[in-house]
Amino acid sequence: MSDSLVAERIDVPFAVPFVHRLRFTTDVLGAEQDVLLDVLEKSGPNPVRVQFWLDGHVAAAQPDLAGRLVAFAEAHPDQVVQAGDIQIVAGGEAIKNDIHVLERMLSIFEAANLDRRSYVVVAGGGAVLDAVGFAAAIAHRGLRLVRLPTTTLSQADSGIGVKNSVNLFGKKNWIGTFAVPWAVVNDATLLETLPDRDFRCGFSEAVKVALLKDHNFFDRICRDADRIRQRESEATQPVIRASAELHLRHITRGGDPFENEVARPLDFGHWSAHKLEIMSGFGLRHGEAVAIGVAIDCVYSAIVHGLPRRDAERVLRLPGGAGLPAKPPVLVGSGRAVCGAGGVSPAPRR
Repeated sequence: MSDSLVAERIDVPFAVPFVHRLRFTTDVLGAEQDVLLDVLEKSGPNPVRVQFWLDGHVAAAQPDLAGRLVAFAEAHPDQVVQAGDIQIVAGGEAIKNDIHVLERMLSIFEAANLDRRSYVVVAGGGAVLDAVGFAAAIAHRGLRLVRLPTTTLSQADSGIGVKNSVNLFGKKNWIGTFAVPWAVVNDATLLETLPDRDFRCGFSEAVKVALLKDHNFFDRICRDADRIRQRESEATQPVIRASAELHLRHITRGGDPFENEVARPLDFGHWSAHKLEIMSGFGLRHGEAVAIGVAIDCVYSAIVHGLPRRDAERVLRLPGGAGLPAKPPVLVGSGRAVCGAGGVSPAPRR
């Protein structure tokens, strides 16, 4: 056989360098605005073009926030040029359920002439970060995305992640990308107007990652559950920070940031959570659904895989203590309960 006909196989493994920038502040648009300014790196002599996007729920709760974003840009004309008006979008899961919203986002990027050296700064909850992040990830194969998470859940988990998505075909997060954000700024002030329900349910992701990564951290959450429910900053802020850092460490040091392997540890409790959100018509918050999903997975592990019953019982007791729903209406009458006030049911005989 001629040498020219011999099949050739060339496999070249390579790694793409990423930097995940995570910052913690207490007044990012005030005394600590230099932190945000620092991550808006210039690529040349000209100021960077920045477009601001704002969650409608946050805009209603903090009417001065849009003006503060504008003032930030105007205070630093040598480094920042605002590209178009501030864009205020629907908050909550609604923004992810209408695929036409995505096209409108892309048209706004295009009208402002944003390119891969431009920045999209988005302030909002997890759903808004997801949707705007997805649009930024596919425009010009990736605009620089800076997240300002405004919920405990997004500061503790989703805002740190490398996923962006919207819902399609009646399925949660069916269309999306893996894209590392340019930077994430967790600012404590942005949480001050968050309703109690949303503030508390975000800690379900901290419970999840604690169960996966650090039993001492889980012990701390159990010990401080009542203080977390009361929104004591001395209890809540360390938990948010520790959860964010554990998520960041898994993404950057876990060896599988884009989930190419079978196991997806950070999705613990999420399979049933996503189903529950859809079953409830998204009446359940994502954090509430995750709390239930984690409880379901722990009960299953106790019944089938030998997780000590006392450990599963601690997880079941925690949601009520942190102000999360122990028995959401969507589950009432949905089948034989495996957990509740009586704890973990024994495995059925076979």
